[in-house]
Amino acid sequence: MSPKTAAQTLADTLPAEDSFYISATQSTSRPRRSLKHNDTFIVLDTFGDMGAAAGGTDGLFHCDTRFLSRLQLLVNDAQPLLLGSNLRDDNAALVVDLTNPDVFTDQRIVLEKDTLHILRTLFLWRDTAYQRLGVRNYGDRTIEVRLSILFANDFADLFEVRGTHRERRGTATAQLRGNDQVLLNYHGLDDTLRRTTLTFDPPPDKLATNGAIYNLRLAAGEACPIFLAAACNQAEPRPVPFLRALIRARREPREGTSGRTSVETSNELFNEMLCRSAADLEMLMTDTPQGRYPYAGIPWFSTTFGRDGLITALQMLWWSPDVARGVLRRLAAYQAKTTDPLADAEPGKILHEMRGGEMAALREVPFGLYYGSVDSTPLFVLLAGLYLERTGDVETITALWPAVQAALAWIAGPGDPDGDGFVEYLRATDQGLANQGWKDSHDAIFHADGRLAEGAIALAEVQGYVYAAKCMAARCARRIGRDGDADKLDAEAAKLAAQFEAAFWCPDIETYALALDGAKKPCAVRTSNAGQVLFTGIADPARAALVAKGLLRSDFFSGWGIRTVARGEPRYNPMSYHNGSIWPHDNALIALGLARYGLKQPLDTLFEGIFHAGTYMDHRRLPELFCGFQRQHGHGPTLYPVANSPQAWAAATPFALLQACLGLEFDPFSNEITLSNPRLPSFLHEVTLHNLQLGSSHVDLRFRRHNETVSLDTPRIDGGIQVSIVHSR
Repeated sequence: MSPKTAAQTLADTLPAEDSFYISATQSTSRPRRSLKHNDTFIVLDTFGDMGAAAGGTDGLFHCDTRFLSRLQLLVNDAQPLLLGSNLRDDNAALVVDLTNPDVFTDQRIVLEKDTLHILRTLFLWRDTAYQRLGVRNYGDRTIEVRLSILFANDFADLFEVRGTHRERRGTATAQLRGNDQVLLNYHGLDDTLRRTTLTFDPPPDKLATNGAIYNLRLAAGEACPIFLAAACNQAEPRPVPFLRALIRARREPREGTSGRTSVETSNELFNEMLCRSAADLEMLMTDTPQGRYPYAGIPWFSTTFGRDGLITALQMLWWSPDVARGVLRRLAAYQAKTTDPLADAEPGKILHEMRGGEMAALREVPFGLYYGSVDSTPLFVLLAGLYLERTGDVETITALWPAVQAALAWIAGPGDPDGDGFVEYLRATDQGLANQGWKDSHDAIFHADGRLAEGAIALAEVQGYVYAAKCMAARCARRIGRDGDADKLDAEAAKLAAQFEAAFWCPDIETYALALDGAKKPCAVRTSNAGQVLFTGIADPARAALVAKGLLRSDFFSGWGIRTVARGEPRYNPMSYHNGSIWPHDNALIALGLARYGLKQPLDTLFEGIFHAGTYMDHRRLPELFCGFQRQHGHGPTLYPVANSPQAWAAATPFALLQACLGLEFDPFSNEITLSNPRLPSFLHEVTLHNLQLGSSHVDLRFRRHNETVSLDTPRIDGGIQVSIVHSR
């Protein structure tokens, strides 16, 4: 047997409850770029290479399997020089400018650097990675140059790439087909054939199963193109030509966003952030049989995740409600019907994640269809209610009502096994996730003395989700003529709110407990979970104000955002995944909670922190999370090494923050938009919402800041829509 890698050794020594840890063994020597189209994504370095530089998780991935692990371009057997590397604003392609280094023969320069320009264009479309090398001689004489394209593949399952060791694997083979194609094959232990088809145009001068060579002779000013397509499980013998595929790949995102609400502000940096977020969300959208679904993030979570999809759809609801419809339909289609301990499945539960790789098929990991998420089910019910309030789409909610009822039955039954009124989790087998809220690290739920919580755990924010879900389900029930069900749900919500206050409020720390452990002892720790409690509306208003005050103190608020755990708590670590880092989506939900309780001043502070953090990020892209170190003058935030970027709920964060500030509320049944206590942060003087839709009506809203207040005008109203502002103390 070959020696284990450092990542394998690390995974083998981790406690069983963290066996799905994402390892980070070394720094990347080249920054990484990522592209995605439906179930295919690619991670490249800034040169456009894969596997050429240490420390990355490079590759072409399709359905949770790596279909290409190396793709490297060499000029006369040397690395080219990087001139520039740019991701298109719409994420449609990565464009890289390269040139040749000095080429020596017998200690004499035979080709001066910067003579040859290579324009490398890469994009994804329909399970295929396309690449064009535009090669041009800018010298004043004819040159001869050799371009080598080296490639390889391991057909590694995504969990192997993350560091999980496998004792056995399938069989890999490689073969040539004609003078321009290479077939890389893998027959898995799941009896599935996976194939990468590499097609070169024109045919190279030399072709092998691990590389291609072009011997070029270019006159002064002469250019020539070279095309390469790497297809995953390609059904057709030849790929769609490069130019035709590129046109379609650029057209599809425009078609997907046609007619959607857009936002324009007086701050160009924030405009860039919004444009990047919108482009990232569009890239992460995946066409499924049930509708468009936002995959969670690249590289680790490019698949259907229940919690991530629900929260992303919730954040996007005010400006793109069609996303919620696709999310609800897909999760209803995969709602658990039976009990399966390995999958943590029980009737009525909503999916946590689904995987299509070999390890999931063999149940080496439990994530083929996995339901180990305590919050996806109440969030599903909550989103269904919010979707109806945003759109008035009674037909869709009526069709989804059996799934809503099944989810509510799980909440009242298996979700509350001891019948104390609180929804809790305890994994069914050691293979499942130990913690099943959004903070799912093995050490994320703990007591004030640092001890990990044991037994069936009831999380604070989950009780809030259940409360909000029942309130919204009651409204849905009334809309579809089920008044008796509505009254029952309202009564259950009110009872839960009273129980929650009695069990979770910790007067000594003036916030809600992180959780109750299996012995019903509160985890009296200051965490951001209490901020999400505000989002749900379950909190007493006076206590909500105390929570908000605490969240904006320096031990919580770093200057860039609110930490997941306050500085000074026993497991606080600003470099950890869940115990002191800053998550943009977490801050967005807290912001919506602050707005709900009319706490606009702390909301302004929070919004400004997240905005300024985003201005330091590459491409103005908010990552999944970043470190929780205190903000220092003249320094940007510290990045987290293996954060997903892009990540769907992070990308949706700027839009949720805008909604919170503007106090946007919708009533499709009376065709009215209400703005509750609207205000703008100091970095925004003007905000315009173009083509905001409510039913068949459309309106443009323009907000201008005047110190602590805002003015509103409506440049365009189409369809008799009513817009009103409500000011309350």
